[in-house]
Formats: sequence, C-alpha cells, structure tokens
Amino acid sequence: MEFAHTVRDRTLLLRSQVESLRFSKDYIVYDPLDYAWNLHEQYILRYLCHPVKAIFLGMNPGPFGMAQTGVPFGEINAVKTFMKIEGEVGKPSFEHPARPVKGLSIQRSEVSGKRLWGLLSDHYATAEQCFGEVSVLNYCPLVFMDRGPTGKNITPDKLPKIERLALETICDSYLSDLVVLLEPTYLIGVGNYAKAKLMKIAESLGTGCKVDSILHPSPGNPLANKGWAEKTEQKLIDLGVWDA
Repeated sequence: MEFAHTVRDRTLLLRSQVESLRFSKDYIVYDPLDYAWNLHEQYILRYLCHPVKAIFLGMNPGPFGMAQTGVPFGEINAVKTFMKIEGEVGKPSFEHPARPVKGLSIQRSEVSGKRLWGLLSDHYATAEQCFGEVSVLNYCPLVFMDRGPTGKNITPDKLPKIERLALETICDSYLSDLVVLLEPTYLIGVGNYAKAKLMKIAESLGTGCKVDSILHPSPGNPLANKGWAEKTEQKLIDLGVWDA
C-alpha cells in the first residue's frame, strides 16, 4: 500500500500545481482530480500500486470519459463493471451547459475508452491481471473546452504557447516521476502526441524503456474506425508487450 500512497501523494501535488495555473478566459477548464478525486483515488490505490511491464499514456481527459469518472479513458461501463469503481462525483467550479458532469450516472459511452478498455478486458481475465502488467495514465489531467454553445473540446497542444509551456512543465515532471516509480519496460503512447511526450521523458531519464505508440482509438481518427482492436493487438504482439 505504501507504493500506491506514494503515487497518490504525487498526484495530489500534480493537482495542486495545475490548480495554480491561470488560463485564457476563452476556455472553460475542468479538473477531474478535484471534483472526481474520490474515484481517481480508488483507481490509484487499487491499480497503480506496484511496478508494471507497460504504461499506456493518453493526452488528456475526454468529456464523456475521465471528465465524468475520474479514470483515464474512463468509459462508464469499464469503470463500473471491469474496474468495479463506485462513488460520488462532484461538479467543476463552472460547468458548461453543454458539458454537464453526471459522474457514474452518465449514459453516454466514450468511444476511445470503450475501445481501449474493451481491448484490455478481452486480453486479461480480470482487472487485477490487467493492472498487474499495465498502467493507463493521462499526460494532462485537465479538460479544456471553448465557451461556444457546443463546448468544443480543446486539446492541450492548442493552448496559447505561454500557457501550454507552463502546463507541460508540470505534466512532464509528473510523468517522469511516474515512469521512475512504475519501472516499465514499455512506454506506449495512445496516439502520436503521447508518444512524443514519452520519448522526451525517456530521453531525459536515460532509461532503456522501449517507446512506441498505438493508433489513437478516437472515432475522429479514420484509421481507428475499422479493425482498431485487431491492429492494436497485433502491434502490441509485435512490440513484445503481449505474447502471440
């Protein structure tokens, strides 16, 4: 449990650091590490509690995934059924009318999370077996959206440069510390953005980790909309993360 408490304490520091940042008034920012901390802490204490073979890294929370459940790629059914995480979720300080936080009562499934956790739950018999080998993290814990009527998602790489660099400094430090703690052999970016962040961290640490990526499972990625699971499974076998 001491290991998981170290991860939890480091994540609380991350939360404090990102909360100290100030962003453009053009954006609304949600911090699931704040209002969904109850669920995220459960995720840490149960599943980020020892070294692993591989880290899977996403960019930042999706509006229907971690923004609702506090779990990276936190598709509702995976969180409730596969991980068996339950609890109350609060509200962000300001809620966009088109992006309400409903917590575990959310009815909409996040496609990226459904695909990723579906692949992992098909490969591993239980969540305990899954997290015995892999950890799933996000590079940035914050959700950004514009103030327009739809609350369009804004990815961290689209932030103004000064704000982006301040955020990346904090996120790089956290990711570096988690890589040191989790001692993975493989660093797998879910998409090219995450892969670039992992390459930077691996270089700075001088680690011998193998860095690569899998196709991002977002429906906005045309390559992911046909045979994503099969392509990704084969990629992980080719890399040596999974056995054939």
